[in-house]
Amino acid sequence: MAQNQFFIDSGKLSGAALEHKHLIENDPSARTDHMEYMEGMERISSGIMDKVLGETAGFDYNKYNAADVKRAINSVTCSIEDFKALLSPAAMPFLEDMAKRAKAETSKHFGNTVYMFTPLYIANFCENYCIYCGFNCYNDINRKKLDMDEIEHEMKVIADSGIEEILLLTGESRSMSNIEYIGKACQLAGRYFRNVGLEIYPVNSGEYRYLHECGADYVTVFQETYDPVKYETLHLMGHKRVFPYRFEAQERAIMGGMRGVGISALLGLADFRKDALATALHAYYLQRKYPHVEYSLSCPRLRPIINNEKINPLDVHEKELCQVLCAYRIFLPYIGITVSSREQKHFRDGIVKIAATKVSAGVSTGIGDHESKYKGLEDENAGDEQFEISDARSFDEMYGDISAEGLQPVLNDYVYV
Repeated sequence: MAQNQFFIDSGKLSGAALEHKHLIENDPSARTDHMEYMEGMERISSGIMDKVLGETAGFDYNKYNAADVKRAINSVTCSIEDFKALLSPAAMPFLEDMAKRAKAETSKHFGNTVYMFTPLYIANFCENYCIYCGFNCYNDINRKKLDMDEIEHEMKVIADSGIEEILLLTGESRSMSNIEYIGKACQLAGRYFRNVGLEIYPVNSGEYRYLHECGADYVTVFQETYDPVKYETLHLMGHKRVFPYRFEAQERAIMGGMRGVGISALLGLADFRKDALATALHAYYLQRKYPHVEYSLSCPRLRPIINNEKINPLDVHEKELCQVLCAYRIFLPYIGITVSSREQKHFRDGIVKIAATKVSAGVSTGIGDHESKYKGLEDENAGDEQFEISDARSFDEMYGDISAEGLQPVLNDYVYV
């Protein structure tokens, strides 16, 4: 596609690239329509996006009061309207009551278990210009793509630590991390791990089917924000600019046979209450259409990146994040909730006792530096990281801390027979 001529894989920008970058930043008419599919993108017949966007657009969270919140907390089954009340500012004084209800739901459906996994970034090349992301194609960073020997070495290091579930991540560059490359990585992962997840650029259902046949169990896609207007101002170039294609990624993954899908917004890019509503409704409607699939929600907040001065986040504080997670649990009691290493130790240790069911450990968001990080060293040859993490605990440290809280760390929740 025409955009690829501006794809940057080094620290040098050509004059044409700089001119194009300036143009799309300052002239909205120079950008492609973010609601129009690009060539090769699969279209599916699904009304879920329209339902989610319709509910979210009409969400006036300031209309709810204390009585609405109390009713929602005490309701046997939390309705969409109840969930909206739990996300409202009126719910903040009732956070302790929400936490008690959320803890009861978590204990009922998940016991005292906490699942553990680690991410492995195998490439950081990207063809998108997303202004809040450390990997974006205009950032001057050290780009790297691991070959299969390097991937296997990283996997051995991670597996030797005790981890049994891995999440494979790439930058969003089909040309540098094609489906065959990702498929081979999945096949390698199957030798070392019981569960293999993917967080890659969205693909068509047939490609998801191929990756599932290669060993991938589940797919996670962040919509980033469900506000189409805000989305357009954040994603200026590349395939990621196409809002509906990204929205439908989880459904295409399900059509491709994936056992599970993960859903999330990146809180802080837009109105977090509306993004939280849309995230949960996305899972809610998918669950009703495909009840056999495993679903999970994440709740990442915006973190510092390279060229961080361009980020203008809408702050989401820990109390608000706790409110979102408790509301998720009350509304969707059967769905897993992941809290990443973006959050600080004290928050993750607290929220796993209330609402979260899955955490990452031994995390590095750089490319090819797990062994160095485990040894407390810096690897000058590693690819640069996507964002800064807050909780750098090793697998052993995380396992011990979870156990010390009276919870049961779980390394594998699925066995193929």
